[in-house]
Amino acid sequence: MAGINDLVLVHIDNKPGFYARIENITPDVKPGWWQVKLLVLSFPLQVYTWILDESQIGGAPYTMGGTPVRLAKVESPVPREEPPPPTPAGAHNGGGTGRAKVVSLAERKKEK
Repeated sequence: MAGINDLVLVHIDNKPGFYARIENITPDVKPGWWQVKLLVLSFPLQVYTWILDESQIGGAPYTMGGTPVRLAKVESPVPREEPPPPTPAGAHNGGGTGRAKVVSLAERKKEK
C-alpha cells in the first residue's frame, strides 16, 4: 500500500496518466475513507485531494465520473543501500579518528 511521501503512477482509463507524490493522508468525515493529498508532478505543479478508501490507496481500481482510475506505487529499480552501522564511541577504524571525513562542496568549487 502506498503511504505518505511515496510516488504513485495514476492510471486514467487503464493507461498511465501522471506521476504524483502522496503528501498527506487524513481521515475523512465518512468512516473508512481517507483524504489523500497528491502533489501532481506536472508543469505547473498541482495539488489534488481525493477521497479514497484503503483498498483504492493500495492499488484497487475504482472510477471517477465513470472513468477507470488506479494508483500504482512506484518502486525504484535501484536497490536501497543500507547505511553502515554507527561506529561505537572510542572505536577506531583502521587507525583513523573514528569520524567520517566531511567534504565541503564549496571548498571543492574554489579549487577548480
